Parts: sequence; structure tokens; C-alpha cells
Amino acid sequence: QVQLVESGGGLVQAGDSLRLSCAVSSRTFSTYCMGWFRQAPGKEREFVAAISGGGGGTSYADSVKGRFTISRDNAKNTVYLQMNSLKPEDTALYYCAAEENTNGVVVDIRSYDYWGQGTQVTVSS
Repeated sequence: QVQLVESGGGLVQAGDSLRLSCAVSSRTFSTYCMGWFRQAPGKEREFVAAISGGGGGTSYADSVKGRFTISRDNAKNTVYLQMNSLKPEDTALYYCAAEENTNGVVVDIRSYDYWGQGTQVTVSS
């Protein structure tokens, strides 16, 4: 059973930074594409960023490009999302997810196999 546990969310002001972490219990973590998604109240869950198993490939939503950075430490089975210059519109429940079937970067939410419970990020203006 693969488990994902997010942490690092909180309440911050616009312009501040946060780093989210997602710890994954799996012996094959380094083979997973890992993604971050978010869901704001009343909206659908949307793609934020993804990183390939080896870390060499990444992809970002246009809304976060240049402000957010996804990274991973395969020795620690952990993926991170560094969020800088936060805006009120970044407020959402942030989820990490794992995709085990593709050797690359996956942005399609429907392709992901395992999900965490989410961590709340709230940005005040």
C-alpha cells in the first residue's frame, strides 16, 4: 500500500513563501512521476507541477511558473514544492500524487494512481 503524507501548509501573507513536503511510503519511489495539485473551494482540482522519477524533467502550470519549484529527494522518498511570491489566488488545498506507469512527466490528473490527503495553504492579502 502506497501512502502519501503532505505537510508544510499554513496561513501566510501575500508575497510570503512556503515549502510543502510529501513523504511517500514505497520501495519504488524513484520510479514514480510525482505531482502537486490544488483545489480551491468551489473549483475543480487542478495541476500545479510535476517531476519525473529521476528529477530531470519538470512541468508547471502557467499560473505558478517562475514562482513555484518542484523537487525531490529519492533517498528520502520525499517530493517538495517551494512556493514563493504567494498570492491570494494560490489559496487552496494542496495534494501530492504519484503516477507509476510513465517514464517521464505527467500533467493529466486522471493518470495519477495514489493521492495524499492534502495540506491547506491560505494566503491573505
